[in-house]
Amino acid sequence: MRGRTWLGAALVLGAQLRALWLAAAVEVHTAKEVVAVNGTNQRLKCTFSSSSPVSDQLLVSWNFQPEDLSSHEPVFRYLKEPYKPPSGRFKERVTWDGNIERNDVSIIIWNLQPTDNGTFTCQVTNRPDVYGTIGEVRLRVVLKVNFSEIHFLAVAIGSASVLMIIVVAVAIICRQHRRKARDKRMEVADTEL
Repeated sequence: MRGRTWLGAALVLGAQLRALWLAAAVEVHTAKEVVAVNGTNQRLKCTFSSSSPVSDQLLVSWNFQPEDLSSHEPVFRYLKEPYKPPSGRFKERVTWDGNIERNDVSIIIWNLQPTDNGTFTCQVTNRPDVYGTIGEVRLRVVLKVNFSEIHFLAVAIGSASVLMIIVVAVAIICRQHRRKARDKRMEVADTEL
């Protein structure tokens, strides 16, 4: 009987600790996927919620995992103030665009390249909330396209409109030509009578 009591107590304690851990966790929110054009700048939005007020020990870490699954690269850190990476592919290409008071820890990546395709992670710790989710954003950098779908649609509609105008103009000219020919035949017939 005693074994069951200890087992029950351990299960209850485990459930309470798990509930307490979930209540004290930081939740991070990001877009799942972002598509951007080569050579442009892109804001990677990351927001968080915490059960504790924002502390001056708030730590934000942005990392990058390339598509080829090579090692993670640090992108950006924030601890009391923004810290740009001292080296790497994002040196001089990343800026802080967050607002801690609004729980926004977003960054901007400048001059995107196809080599920037991959997954960016945003991790926030806000003592005493040190556990929680890690936000992930998959970035796809696409090459510039001469015509977007809207441009293609505009050209197609414009071409169809011009073609319709030409068809109507030809129909009107043919009708007038037939009318003149008919009038001329009637004139000739009247003069013969």
